[in-house]
Amino acid sequence: MAKAPTTASRDRVRETVPKLIDVTEKVLFGDIWERPQLSKRDRSLITCAVLVATYRPEQLKGHLTRALFNGLSKEELSELITHVAFYGGWPCAMTAANIAREVFEAEG
Repeated sequence: MAKAPTTASRDRVRETVPKLIDVTEKVLFGDIWERPQLSKRDRSLITCAVLVATYRPEQLKGHLTRALFNGLSKEELSELITHVAFYGGWPCAMTAANIAREVFEAEG
């Protein structure tokens, strides 16, 4: 199983933008991610697809790690990137592919 996602990136900005981190933890991860209408696995799939399509590489790395922890396989994430390439654009997908390679290598 993948390692549990960390809050290191949030911790780095907590002192600078504390309210943003507070809302992130209480509303986004404390409420939205906990709603039972979608599994965390499904939420990870959706989140990664949106991050690839909207070219959000800094957030993608952490969410790929979270997606592995939430039960998505490397093969499924690879397929997600390939699929999104046709809807979100080739440059977005190529960047995502390189980020995925780094995350997958780190996960072992």
